[in-house]
Amino acid sequence: MRYLFLITLLFSFFSCQSKIESVEEATPEVKKPRTIVTTDGEIDDVDSFIRMLLYANEFRIEGLIYSSSMWHYKGDGKGTLFTSEMEMTKTMYGAKTDLRWPGVEWMNPLLDAYEVVYPKLSQHAEGFPTAVYLRSVVRVGNIDFEGEMEVDTEGSDFIKAKLLDEDMEPIYLQVWGGTNTIARALKSIEDQYKGTAEWESIYKKVIDKAIIYAILDQDATYRKNIAPNWPDLKIYYNASQFWCFAYPWKRAVPESQQYLFEGKFMGDEIINNHGPLLKQYYSYGDGQVQAGDDEHIHGDPTKLVNAQWGTFGVYDFISEGDSPAYLHLIDVGLDNLNQPQWGGWGGRLVQSAEQPNRWEDGKAVLDYNPFTDTLDATYPQIRWIEAIQQDFAARADWCVMDYADANHPPVVKAVGGTRLSAKLGKKLSLEVQTSDPDGDQVETKFWIYKEVGTYTGEVELSANGNQVEVGLDAKAIGQLHVIAEVKDNGVHPMTRYVRFVIEV
Repeated sequence: MRYLFLITLLFSFFSCQSKIESVEEATPEVKKPRTIVTTDGEIDDVDSFIRMLLYANEFRIEGLIYSSSMWHYKGDGKGTLFTSEMEMTKTMYGAKTDLRWPGVEWMNPLLDAYEVVYPKLSQHAEGFPTAVYLRSVVRVGNIDFEGEMEVDTEGSDFIKAKLLDEDMEPIYLQVWGGTNTIARALKSIEDQYKGTAEWESIYKKVIDKAIIYAILDQDATYRKNIAPNWPDLKIYYNASQFWCFAYPWKRAVPESQQYLFEGKFMGDEIINNHGPLLKQYYSYGDGQVQAGDDEHIHGDPTKLVNAQWGTFGVYDFISEGDSPAYLHLIDVGLDNLNQPQWGGWGGRLVQSAEQPNRWEDGKAVLDYNPFTDTLDATYPQIRWIEAIQQDFAARADWCVMDYADANHPPVVKAVGGTRLSAKLGKKLSLEVQTSDPDGDQVETKFWIYKEVGTYTGEVELSANGNQVEVGLDAKAIGQLHVIAEVKDNGVHPMTRYVRFVIEV
């Protein structure tokens, strides 16, 4: 009988193992998003670049490409005069042989400094790429003039190869300057394949994997070249929400949260005493000057009054207008990567009715701003500012501290599913599990992201720790988004989320 029992036990064990393995094999591997950055090297690009390096474990950086824009171009070295196609810079600058060009070396000292802090960073999270790898994906793209896309360059060829490779994971093309180097890559693909038997499959491959995330239009190549020839190519277009991370941040950020951008916080918690990488972060009055850009006077401590943007203090934040392009890629639990209309750390973009391949912000994307008691086109980004800035400060500590001395994000998971259905007037219970790798206490808050859903009825939330009871209206239907927000009590509190989506 004992042997029969053992045989039965072994059979059950191997049967369970087989089931477990088959389940694991059936579960698709969650891959970090692929991305390529194109940048014109403005000072706010440098600051966005530095912050991005502290998050380089959160996505796969597959290219770092120098490009040009309406604000920055090298010139052809022949004295050729160029006049901008964009009305603002055409009026401001007229005909120029070159414009505020920071060169194609500015990434080098940043990657050198990243190499110095890499051993510390790697203690805190897996997946940080080496500086050697990052240097290997740097390329120079189309830089001679704004919108220049007449010739293939190392940068455009690099993007072309990525768009045509066999990895069909989406690749996010971040546009921190103009779209011209991306436009050239696409033009080169057209030149090679259009009119051939392969064109239909090549076109489909590119539109299935490429997603452009653009901060404004900084040249005319998207409008004139990409949109007409690649009408199905996805683009996320941020023209309103990025301003709270850009030069006029004082106009957008609520006064009670401006301390997160002021010199006391930026200088003490991020820039100073946090290693050689963050020491290169540009801020007001810091004495730094970017070579090649004669308009970069922000570091001069005698010129802290800016007629356009306001009065600033030493180490005040200048701008990181391009950071939303990669903040969108960071998985903090908001499930926004493939649903930009749901909102996340990179803001909220909705699908255009006229161009279904285009997601954009603006007047159609307004969140209620409790600080101003108005519907606000910038609040879809502002609502995350405190969590984003505190997270940045915590990661700044990672550059110089051992794991035991720094803060790390809490872990939050849903108990059960996050996509639910419910009937009119019913109550349902939602629950999350939380923990903290540092043993910190965590606080869980539940709130409704009303603007994202289509549910218009009254909702009653009754929270008790990690559980909340959701009471639904007896007359309303639609989609309801309930956010579980979990924050630790570390020196720089870090926040993570679970989004529950309820179809009523």
